[in-house]
Amino acid sequence: MKLRKPRTYRKGRIEIIPMIDVMFFLLATFMLSSLSMQNLDSLQVNLPQGKAEKLKADSPVTLTLTADSKILVNRTPVTLQTLAATLGPLLKNSQQGVVVSADNAAPQGIVVQAMLQARAAGARNFLIAVKHE
Repeated sequence: MKLRKPRTYRKGRIEIIPMIDVMFFLLATFMLSSLSMQNLDSLQVNLPQGKAEKLKADSPVTLTLTADSKILVNRTPVTLQTLAATLGPLLKNSQQGVVVSADNAAPQGIVVQAMLQARAAGARNFLIAVKHE
């Protein structure tokens, strides 16, 4: 007498459609989260209008100048005398750019003096922040 196996085994299959759905969801999630991670460490100032390319730096150092002549480096208040000492360690290399975010009503003299102090700290590339039209 021949006994039959109580269970027949079927060959397994890999369903690819649910895997594509999951991968698309992960891609969209990571794209949206990476866009929200980019931020500039600056205060809200009234920027001048202009046309400029988008920033392509990884983590730029932001030099903010307000209308009442306050100077901030990545939201840290500094003076003209301490600007070079504060900015120097933040610059990773000489090619890293410094984003100058000056208020439209900021005195031109203080902006130039701050940029000269940043140059003394080792900054060679300056990016001027403007408000897109």
